[in-house]
Amino acid sequence: MRNSTKITAALLAGSILAGGSVRAMAQDPDSKPKPAAREYPPLIDANTGDQDTSTDQQSTNSLNPDTVPLTGVQIPTLGSPGIRHSYWIPGFQYTNLVQSTSLNQAVPSGWNSTNYLVGSVSLLEAWSRSQLAVNYSGGGSISTDQGQGNNDYQQLGVVQSFEWQRWQLVLIDQFSYLSQSQFGFAAATNLATPGVGGSLEPALPGLQTSYQPAQTIFTSIGPRYSNSADAQVAYALSRRASVTLVGSYGILRFSDVGSIDTNNSILSGGLSYELSPKDTIGFLYRFSAYRYIGAPQGINDQVAEVAYGRKVTGKLAFQLFGGPDRTTFRVPVNNSTSQISGAGGANLTYGLSRSTVSLTYSHGVSGGSGEFTGSTADQLQAGIVFPLSRLWQANLAFGYARNKSLGISVPSQLSEAFDSWYIGGGLARPIGRNANFTLGYAAYIQNSNVPICVAGICETSHLEQQISIGFQWHTRPLVLR
Repeated sequence: MRNSTKITAALLAGSILAGGSVRAMAQDPDSKPKPAAREYPPLIDANTGDQDTSTDQQSTNSLNPDTVPLTGVQIPTLGSPGIRHSYWIPGFQYTNLVQSTSLNQAVPSGWNSTNYLVGSVSLLEAWSRSQLAVNYSGGGSISTDQGQGNNDYQQLGVVQSFEWQRWQLVLIDQFSYLSQSQFGFAAATNLATPGVGGSLEPALPGLQTSYQPAQTIFTSIGPRYSNSADAQVAYALSRRASVTLVGSYGILRFSDVGSIDTNNSILSGGLSYELSPKDTIGFLYRFSAYRYIGAPQGINDQVAEVAYGRKVTGKLAFQLFGGPDRTTFRVPVNNSTSQISGAGGANLTYGLSRSTVSLTYSHGVSGGSGEFTGSTADQLQAGIVFPLSRLWQANLAFGYARNKSLGISVPSQLSEAFDSWYIGGGLARPIGRNANFTLGYAAYIQNSNVPICVAGICETSHLEQQISIGFQWHTRPLVLR
C-alpha cells in the first residue's frame, strides 16, 4: 500500500495520452456536420449551476446526439451539451463514513469512523477535431478502525478523442487505488467518481462491464489498485455502416497477501448498421485473455454477440447484446480444457422530465474478483437521480453481483460462489454556487456457500452498514481559451 504514491505517479504520467468515447459518423464529405461537442459528466456540474449562463445558456439547454458506437467500449448516453470554452476546475471534498464492522478487515471493531480528505481537479480541452477530458481525485483516509488504518485514495479518468473525415480514434484510461472493492464503493457519496462533481454513477467513465477489471467480491482482502487502458478506432464504411476495433489491457493488484492478482487483455471488433436514425443493429466478436500472477493457470474466452441499440436524444439510450461464449483452460478442469456457455447483457438510460434512471446488466466469464482464478459472473447495477425540491436532490443506487468459481486452480472450488449486494440512498443540497452538502446511507451484504475466515472468525454471510456526511467545494470554471 505504501508504494501506491509511486504507482499512481507513474500511471498519471502515462495515462495523459489516454481517453474516451465516440462513434464513427458515416456522413458524406459534403454533408458532414461539424463534430458535436461532448460533455463528460462529471466535468460539468449541473447541480450547482456552474455554467456561464450569460453566454452558454443556449448550448446547455439542448443536447447533441450521442455518438458512442453500438459495438464499442463505452455505454451509450442520452446526449451531450455543446461546449464553447476549454476550462479546468480545482476542488476539495471532505466525507465522513460511519461504518459497522468492515467486510474485509482483520480486526473486528464494531462501529468506526473514517474521514476522507480529497483534492480534485477536472479539465476539458476542446479543439476543432479533438477533445481531452481529465477527472482526478486524490487524497487519503484516516480511520478509527485499527484493522483498516490509514489509506490512500486515488481515482483518475482520462479521455482523448480525435475525429477526421471518416476515422475516429478514442483513447481511455481509468485508474483507482481504494481501500476496498470499487463495486458499490462509497455509495450515495461524491467519493464514488473522480473529479469535482457530477453524476453519482459508480462506473468510471461509462466503460462496458466486460472491459473493467472485475472486483465484485467484498471480502477480497485489503487495499487494491486497478487500471484499464483502452484504444478504439472507428471507420465509417458508408452513411449507415461502420466498423469498430478495440484493444484493452487491465490489471488488478492487491497490496496485502491473500487475494489473486489478475491481468486481462481484450481484443474486439464489431460491425454496426443503422436501420433508422434511432435504431442500430450490430455484430461483435471479443477475445479476452486472463492471466494470474504467480499461477500457471489461465483462461482464454471468445464471445460472439448480436447487438441492438436504440437512442432518442435526451430520452432514451438502450443497448442489448448476447451470444455464445467459448472458454478454454490452460490447465484442464475435470479432464476438460474448454466449456461452452452464453454471454450477454443490457444497458439502459432513461430520461424523465426531472429525473434520470440507469441500469446495466452483464453475464459471462470474468477474472474472478481476486478470489478465484476465473469465475462465471452476473452483475446488475441500477440508479435513479431525482429532485425533491428546488434545492434538494435525492439518489438511490442498487447493485448485485454473483461470482461462481470455474474451478481452474482447485476443481473442488467448482461449487463455490459469492453473492454481493449493496443498496444506498442519499440527499444533496447546493450551498451557494460552488459548494455541495450530502447525506447518505448504504448497506453491503455478502453471502457465500463456503465460510470466510478472518482473524480466526469464520462466517458465510456478513452485513455492513454505512452512514455518510460530506461537503464538496470547487471554484468556478477557469477558462483556458
